[in-house]
Amino acid sequence: MSPQLSHEATFSRTADNTPRGSLSRILFVLTLSCFSLVGYVLRMNISIAAVFLVPELHLTTVQLGQIFSSFLIGYTVFQLPWGIYGDRFGARPVLCVAAVTWGITSLLTGLLPGLLLPVGAASFIALLLLRFLLGAGEAAGFPVAARAIASSMPKVQHGLGYAAVIAGTAAGSALTPPLISRLMVSVGWRASFYITASFAVVLAAVWLIVSRGQLHTANEGHAEISDRPATSWSKLLRRPAMWNLSLSYFFESYALYVFVFWSYLYLVQQRHFTLLRGGVYTGLPFLVAMFAVPLVGYTSDRLMQRFGYVKGRRNFAIALMMLSAAFLFLTVRLDNVYFAVAALSLSVACLLATECIFWPSSIEIGDEHAGAAGAIMNTAGNAGGIVSTALVPILLNRYGWNVAFGSASALVFVSALLWLRVRVR
Repeated sequence: MSPQLSHEATFSRTADNTPRGSLSRILFVLTLSCFSLVGYVLRMNISIAAVFLVPELHLTTVQLGQIFSSFLIGYTVFQLPWGIYGDRFGARPVLCVAAVTWGITSLLTGLLPGLLLPVGAASFIALLLLRFLLGAGEAAGFPVAARAIASSMPKVQHGLGYAAVIAGTAAGSALTPPLISRLMVSVGWRASFYITASFAVVLAAVWLIVSRGQLHTANEGHAEISDRPATSWSKLLRRPAMWNLSLSYFFESYALYVFVFWSYLYLVQQRHFTLLRGGVYTGLPFLVAMFAVPLVGYTSDRLMQRFGYVKGRRNFAIALMMLSAAFLFLTVRLDNVYFAVAALSLSVACLLATECIFWPSSIEIGDEHAGAAGAIMNTAGNAGGIVSTALVPILLNRYGWNVAFGSASALVFVSALLWLRVRVR
């Protein structure tokens, strides 16, 4: 990475402890959290809009699935390019461009199909392309957030910093269904896309304001950056720690996608909740995670500061994943439905909380290529999600919920064991 092209340093900073500096730092971290929250709203809005969109545009279920898949393809393919761009040009401009892309594609999703373009093949192709572009834009979110945290916060605060990003995802998981459904009932599905598109554009403007002065650069008195020889992000592919962390994230994401896509159906079909109560209890695990994630991020930082990486990050991640696997195993074996929901909630909370250990670890491994390291890890995670969405329906049809959830529990256990091979300098 050329020092002339890199706009953000990767070393620990001396924190500004003045009240004004503390407020600026809080606003900075909250804005990063909003990137994951808004990104999740824009990602999931079409799944709720499908109730209105499918009959109006004369789409089939197969076409709807292809539209959903187009997002995931774009999201997976563009992880690494965004991570490299974030390392090279800095998180401030890259996240701004990404958020504007989210807004434009969401606006056009409500404007083009069936309105400016005729119903039929033209609208279907437009939705495929727009969702692909939205996925490509949202691929910037997590790896470039890692770049931003690496460039603005000391190592002993990376866990809490990224916990804010993950908490935004948990909030999006809990808030998207009621928010989007209320908008669609009140103003229609097209207007709901226009309104949520404005969230992204406003976020881009806010980000430019709050990130000013927070992201330390090579020309802000950090001359040590220019003394380092340029290196390529590809060196990460030669590090065993990068491979082991990514493989662990693959299995962790497999289980996380099981929670995201199948929890509601499990509660309704297997536990016999009503549709309404099933929706309420499906959001409960993510509400629990909203509180667990910051706590784990803070605790991990304190443990790392006192005991070092092995006890502060690695062993903590192993313990959380073991708990998550155990709670998921209990979920399908408890007779009392409310105990089962409690076990499911704790499993989700423990697993999602490990995200604020995975990502700081990728920052440590990546060093000056923190964005690229996060992108490599997240690409593996997306692959785990793809395998999960393809394999779980087969397991359900052939063996039932016990095997589908039990296999996810086993893979979380494997993910925990792989942490024993993650060695960060």
